[in-house]
Amino acid sequence: MQAAPLFEEIAGGPAGGAAHWLTTSDGLRIRVGHWNLANAKGTILIFPGRTEFVEKYGIAAQAFQDRGFASLAIDWRGQGIADRMTPNRAIGHVGDFADYQHDVAATMAYAQEVGLPRPYFMLAHSMGGCIGLRSLHEGLDVQGVMFSAPMWGVQMAAALRPLAWGLSTVSKPLGFDQSIAPGQFEEGYALRASFEENTLTNDPAMWAMFGDQLRRHPDLGLGGPSLRWLNTSLREMHRLSTLPAPRVPCLTYLGTEEAIVDPFRIRARMKDWPDGVLRVIKDGKHEMLMDTPEMRNMIFDETAAFFEAQLAQAA
Repeated sequence: MQAAPLFEEIAGGPAGGAAHWLTTSDGLRIRVGHWNLANAKGTILIFPGRTEFVEKYGIAAQAFQDRGFASLAIDWRGQGIADRMTPNRAIGHVGDFADYQHDVAATMAYAQEVGLPRPYFMLAHSMGGCIGLRSLHEGLDVQGVMFSAPMWGVQMAAALRPLAWGLSTVSKPLGFDQSIAPGQFEEGYALRASFEENTLTNDPAMWAMFGDQLRRHPDLGLGGPSLRWLNTSLREMHRLSTLPAPRVPCLTYLGTEEAIVDPFRIRARMKDWPDGVLRVIKDGKHEMLMDTPEMRNMIFDETAAFFEAQLAQAA
């Protein structure tokens, strides 16, 4: 393992964090960061959303450390300061959604190698929820999971859906699959949207932090997805919707003001999840873990209690 940068001045995480470069089985370099804790109850594996990076979850790491858990977060391939997949680093791209499982495998091996305390739990946000659901189907070794606004479907106008499928499908054989998807921007959302119009958080301090992190470390920034990313994500979400819910205790959060992922798909999945609980948060937007102090502390408390309940059942 080779040490990697951890930008602690923008993370707000616990003292003593560390980051390393990992090489995946298909030869890409990704970054992981962890915050260990002596006598921890377990380790929370944080699967971030699209465009996100390790430091964005420093506040969550501190919150979970305060509640007795170690944590680890990932820079997925194509974002953060992991290897980018196209010459234009502003475009989010992946060859196939299944490729993210190489990142998961490398991360799990790392967690064991550095001795992060077991048992493991998973916290997966947005795109991380799509990756995480696939990981569960492939036998991810976790005792419980929490999903925050999981990307099991995306909101899209009905008239645009056939266009999105059609254009993204032909983009690879015609050689333009690395182009940015129509209607997307190369500039990061937190740098071009105003607080008043944002769909992520109700908290002005959190919104300011999103922009400040990107201004201080521009290499962390990412714009819209490529047509290839769009196509392979649509296919993966459809495939996952046809599978039964995994037999893993699950707590899922959905905000009433969600404007990015598809609430219908989340409700449908949670309806048939054994040992699954859906919590609908009034006024919650997409980033409920980074919303008002009251909202995020409530979610941190509930999540820690949910994971502790799984520990008690296993004892």
